[in-house]
Amino acid sequence: MPTVLLTPHLRRFFDLPERIEVDGSTVAEVIQALDVRWPGLAFYIVDEQGVLRKHVAIWVDGNRVEDEDGLSDAVGTDGTVHVLQALSGG
Repeated sequence: MPTVLLTPHLRRFFDLPERIEVDGSTVAEVIQALDVRWPGLAFYIVDEQGVLRKHVAIWVDGNRVEDEDGLSDAVGTDGTVHVLQALSGG
């Protein structure tokens, strides 16, 4: 089962543990599984169309997701998914 590590601000809003294990073979499925357990959590990560929000970054096993629109990047059964705040500005 993949392990998910969430940015501290999401853990604070939803009172989440530091490490979460959920089923899912793609990033989209992992996010859906999180939202089943903590309704509303997915809305902080993706928009109404399921597209990754501008100020969120997701990494799978040390690689930034490539498909930010469909989140179809594969997640292995022993994979690690990091959901982080994306920094921007100048």
